[in-house]
Amino acid sequence: MIYEFEVPGKVIGKGRPRLNTYTGSVYTPTKTKDYETLVEQYFLLKYPRFKMLEGRLKVSIIAYFEIPKSTKKSDKDKMLENSISPTKKPDIDNIVKVVLDSMNKFAFKDDTQITKLEVEKIYGLEEKIEIKIEEY
Repeated sequence: MIYEFEVPGKVIGKGRPRLNTYTGSVYTPTKTKDYETLVEQYFLLKYPRFKMLEGRLKVSIIAYFEIPKSTKKSDKDKMLENSISPTKKPDIDNIVKVVLDSMNKFAFKDDTQITKLEVEKIYGLEEKIEIKIEEY
């Protein structure tokens, strides 16, 4: 079984847990929760009658970032050819974390099932994230 979908829009990484100093409780930032919900919604749009994956999994994530407007024409071409990669926030591990946390106990039972992981940050014409989850 393979699930392949994309989430258009700005790529958001997993935010650090925050501490409410008044109550002493730890919480996930709203921006992170909203993005996790967005990932779930785009998954459900493409696979409304999905079956939860139970075997070992390979996850591939490609995060596309918009080319800065101030970039020279020669650099833009290199960016689109993937000769220049984005070295800006969010960090690649935070991108992985937000995607896997949104799919955990949803598309698959637990993220311990993931035994292969491919992640890449590249420049594209529009910001989006492509996600592929497959049993192998």
